[in-house]
Amino acid sequence: MSNTNLSKFPVVVVIGGGFGGIEVVKQLADKPVEVVLIDKHNYHTFQPLLYQVATGSLEAESIAFSLRKNFSSQKNLRFRNTEVTHIDTATNTVDTTIGSIKYDYLVIATGSTTNFFGNKEIEHYAMPMKSIPEALNLRYLVLQNLEEAILKPSKEERASYLSFVLVGAGPTGVELAGALAELRNHVLNQDYPELTKEEMKVYLVDFLPKVLGPFSDEGSKAAQDFLTGMGVELLLNVKVESYDGNEIKFEGGKTIHTKNVIWSAGVMGVIPDGIAKEGIERGNRIRVDNICRMVGSNNIFAIGDVAAMITDETPKGHPGVAQVAIQMGQATGKNIIRLLREEQTVPFKYNDKGSLATIGRNKAVADLGKIKFQGFFAWLVWMFVHLISLMGGRNRVVVFINWVASYLTYNGGTRLIIRSFKREELVQKDEQVSKPD
Repeated sequence: MSNTNLSKFPVVVVIGGGFGGIEVVKQLADKPVEVVLIDKHNYHTFQPLLYQVATGSLEAESIAFSLRKNFSSQKNLRFRNTEVTHIDTATNTVDTTIGSIKYDYLVIATGSTTNFFGNKEIEHYAMPMKSIPEALNLRYLVLQNLEEAILKPSKEERASYLSFVLVGAGPTGVELAGALAELRNHVLNQDYPELTKEEMKVYLVDFLPKVLGPFSDEGSKAAQDFLTGMGVELLLNVKVESYDGNEIKFEGGKTIHTKNVIWSAGVMGVIPDGIAKEGIERGNRIRVDNICRMVGSNNIFAIGDVAAMITDETPKGHPGVAQVAIQMGQATGKNIIRLLREEQTVPFKYNDKGSLATIGRNKAVADLGKIKFQGFFAWLVWMFVHLISLMGGRNRVVVFINWVASYLTYNGGTRLIIRSFKREELVQKDEQVSKPD
């Protein structure tokens, strides 16, 4: 496919330009290796702010950054915008839609996708939010349904268009619920004077008894109080049974008529074809050893959401958060160099720097080790951490200006419907893909 196969240096192929993959590439800069970075997109997505793209507070370009531009000065890197179709572990080859690439070392950093737990009906009709295209689809669905609601003559007919059900009360669900509640409380009457905020309902659903399950009890309680104070209706200890595009049903008989169900109840790893099934753990993750190397292999690594490092300390593996991917990427890059130098590798040790979640204007929770706080100061910390973590100076400036405008006016963002979104088209596409040849 390219001259990388003829390199005089060992070739390290990295699949995925997310948080983990980028860190591996950085560690290999100026080292005697040739790096090939593969991604189906030519940009890195800052996933923690996807919910703001979905609600129209930020434009997609402000949380994406060109992978080529980011590594333009790294001379030992080649980027390929393609999709992986198969990994041949016997011949050390990655097959892609543009040809095959030979590797000496392979790093799988493919991340995760939405887990619908085998419920095909929910998968067809609910909206995921794990990528920029999915966030934009969600934005257009929300805005189109608000426009449709205006045309309905009665409250009963408007109800399903104005009911928003978020399934999964982790950070994504909580932050999106807070953003939708703020849209209702501060924007709805300005942009849609024919509607009243009392008609718009925001529900947050989870089968657990609390929101933000991984957080401390005090952080979870604060988040719950913030949400209820903003008018979000919490349905905890509740399990979803079905959703047909018009009505969501829960175990126990409760139903809600809605055309807006957003699913963030679980994730699963994205594993390329060719990885042995016996090495795959629960959650569709690849079992790795203490240096993130795939069990049974001596030159394939997996990091981040797609990796399961099962130990006595982490019997379920590490949490699927950005910091895990970043630290695994840094450690893996360094260990690959150690292996090339025939030096002793260093076992991976995760340093938990804490967790942050924002619920809206002046409202956030912070669990930073033994230090736990909530409210305005936690919100400032959340903004600072996310701002400095963004790739690209321009992106930081654009996001900061948008945040300031939203704070001062209560009505930031543009909320444009650039293209129409029809969920039925996605359903038909899914059905066509699932049909056997």
